[in-house]
Amino acid sequence: MQNVLNQKDFLQLLVTQMQNQNPLSPQSDTQMAAEMAQFTSLQQSSDMSASLGMLQADSLLGSTVTLKVDAQTITSGVVQGVILQDGKPHILVNGVPYNLSQVVAVVPTVIDPTSPVPGSASQ
Repeated sequence: MQNVLNQKDFLQLLVTQMQNQNPLSPQSDTQMAAEMAQFTSLQQSSDMSASLGMLQADSLLGSTVTLKVDAQTITSGVVQGVILQDGKPHILVNGVPYNLSQVVAVVPTVIDPTSPVPGSASQ
């Protein structure tokens, strides 16, 4: 279960607040506008954070990473892909998705110069 306030929830709270406010002391329209601006800013910040996480995950494609699986287990491999799970980017290593927070080291993948490049014609 996700405990995140989204825009729909915020608007429902705002309507409820307006319906139940004290008519002798109503909330000012400027205070309401400020709350809406704060929520919009928070939403944009959250969206930007998700986009930056995806860019970070994409930048690891083809790199060799070392991952902390749990307190006793470390694994490593080449990042084969990026997927979204629960709205968060995960990298695929050896066919298993890992959270970016599990990455403990990144090194460029060494390519054997004697092996043919996939898709190129050999001469």
